[in-house]
Amino acid sequence: MRRTREISHFFYSQYFAEGLMITLGCIIPLLVCVYLGYANEGTLISFGALLIGLSDTPGAPSHRRLGMLSTIGLGILTYSLIVSINFSISLTTIAIALLGFFFAMFAVFNARASTVGTMCTLLMLFNVQHSVNAGNVWLNLIFVIAGGMWYMLISMWSLQIRPYRIAQQELAESIRYVADYIRLKADFYDPNIDIDKNYLKLIEKQVEVNKHQESVRDTLFQSKRSIKDTTKIGRYLTLIFSDIVDLFEQSLTTQYDYNAIKVAYSQYGVLVPFKHAILKVTNELDNIAYAINANRLPKPTYAFENDMNHLRESVEKLDKQGVNTIPLKKVIINIRTIIKYLENIYSYNSTNVGPNIPKEEIDSASQFITRDQIDWKKFKSNLSLQSSAFRHAIRVGVVLSGTYLTLNLINFNPNGIYWTLLTILVILKPGFGSTQERNAQRLIGTLIGGILGAVVIFTIDDVTIRFIFLIFFFLSGYSLFRINYIVAVMFITPYILIMLSFHGTDTLEMVTERIIDTFLGGVIAFVSSYVILPNWESFQFRDNMRSLLIANYNYLAQAIRILAGEQPTITAYKLSRKEVYIASANMGSTFQRMLTEPKWRQKYTQEVNRFVILDHILSSHAANLLTQVQDADMDCYSREHVRLLKKTLTHLRKSIALLPSPDDERKFDPDEDFPDLNVATSEDENSKLITEQLQFLSKISADLHKVVQQLVSRTVENEHKESINLTNG
Repeated sequence: MRRTREISHFFYSQYFAEGLMITLGCIIPLLVCVYLGYANEGTLISFGALLIGLSDTPGAPSHRRLGMLSTIGLGILTYSLIVSINFSISLTTIAIALLGFFFAMFAVFNARASTVGTMCTLLMLFNVQHSVNAGNVWLNLIFVIAGGMWYMLISMWSLQIRPYRIAQQELAESIRYVADYIRLKADFYDPNIDIDKNYLKLIEKQVEVNKHQESVRDTLFQSKRSIKDTTKIGRYLTLIFSDIVDLFEQSLTTQYDYNAIKVAYSQYGVLVPFKHAILKVTNELDNIAYAINANRLPKPTYAFENDMNHLRESVEKLDKQGVNTIPLKKVIINIRTIIKYLENIYSYNSTNVGPNIPKEEIDSASQFITRDQIDWKKFKSNLSLQSSAFRHAIRVGVVLSGTYLTLNLINFNPNGIYWTLLTILVILKPGFGSTQERNAQRLIGTLIGGILGAVVIFTIDDVTIRFIFLIFFFLSGYSLFRINYIVAVMFITPYILIMLSFHGTDTLEMVTERIIDTFLGGVIAFVSSYVILPNWESFQFRDNMRSLLIANYNYLAQAIRILAGEQPTITAYKLSRKEVYIASANMGSTFQRMLTEPKWRQKYTQEVNRFVILDHILSSHAANLLTQVQDADMDCYSREHVRLLKKTLTHLRKSIALLPSPDDERKFDPDEDFPDLNVATSEDENSKLITEQLQFLSKISADLHKVVQQLVSRTVENEHKESINLTNG
């Protein structure tokens, strides 16, 4: 049943929808042209549709339209230039170097611009050989543009008839990732789990949660229409997303000293039932995600009352034995709160979309969107060796042009030149680890796909059946492109081989050539990432570390305003929370990339690992503290709370000061206006909980400060040694 639902979920998902749209955009014009006797023209139209289809990444309709139009416009300019000079190897080499660098620099703007740049580079590489453009080159351009416009028409039409479908699919996907995150949290209640390893998995999953939540924000909040729409669909999706974000934050607040919990309670056998109850919550989230993806109304599958009663009774038994059960009681409260969010989501339907969204949230919706505008000042400011994007762009330009020149000088096969350059373009990434991973995926996928394609061609003579396989491989490949790259390549390779077989190409020779070209391109990309301005994360992590500490400081500083009697606005609170999520995801990604680098470059992984885990604990406890502070009465607060909070923020401020930024725009201006409260005469239960949270936060922030000190001293020492070695050398 679960596997059947997983398969259904894939066919409802945005990934399959994207693959289907690209398939229709590419195959339909090819079929029509082949039927009319214009196979070559059909191939060009199909290629144009593929270029624009790959540039049509998820997001707001206006952004998608702009991305496709930009690809068409820049593609025309690129094509016009390259076909005008591709008779000359020297001129083409210079053009590849300059255009490769220019388009690679688009990464400084945003992910969509980077994709547009990649598609323009691909169009350039496709036309670098003069023989490719024999005949009327400008007529060929018209066919490519026609294919791009055809795909754009399909894409815009699908958005017009189902404007909220993409938002539904992306929301469903983000809910699934939240469920996976909470599953990892549930593993902490397994007495046999390795807690440190589970923390690393948790941080990795948080990176994915943040990526998908940002995508949902981009799709839903680009215009206020989403939460004002008279059809209520946009408002319905917005309310669910708001509850999911709050639910995710609540899961973050269930953060404890799991080693202490394991030691204290594993002997009583009460932890596993907690794990099972949390896993039921994740199954319920998967159920909601499936229903939203399938465009159905979610209906509950579990009644949690019996589970919660069982947990409460287990804790009461321990109470009677004189065991301190406060941590377990907190977990029960958090699980109940998460269940409440699930009940809220189930209460929304087509006639009742829940409470009205506050006007403040409607007016401030645009503030939650990460705006990566095309700012050429940003492009100019990154023209420095200090910029990882600049170093990568130089590497792309040098490697592509150098490979093109070298292969032409040794009279390499023209098709092999294109395939080798394409492999380099696809594999070469800004970070060494990403390049290494993509290299292995590409080579393995090509090997398996080449064998698969050869089997189909040698065993199936019927052209119709071959064509059916061609469509299947194409649809499967581009549906899995963003999910599993190695499987995508495994399907795209036989598609290309089958398509070329229709032109009478020798299959065995073709398979051998493609594997050799892929291997050659992979080796060149791998070596260049080592020797041409390598981009090691050991030189990059401090900026992300500083940003994360600042985000946590600003988030925790919300408590100052509450203690001072000011109630932060919903917008201010959620924006500061969002900044913590983004900064945490960036730091987590940086650490993951550090682990994929060569061992001799992994100088600080132990300290960064410690920092990432401590910061995750700090962020989680900060969320827990703010929840308690907001719910408690003003009478619960005392001067001791202010002192502990000040101590925590001071540790964070000192840590930030150890990581100065040369960028004036990122100067840190801390909030030092601490309220002067009365000395507490007695503490109730809420006040004690706040005190405990602040004491723990003070300890964690002090530990963080020590880790930052160790990191800074080690980096300074290593940089000093390297400078001495360079001088002596």
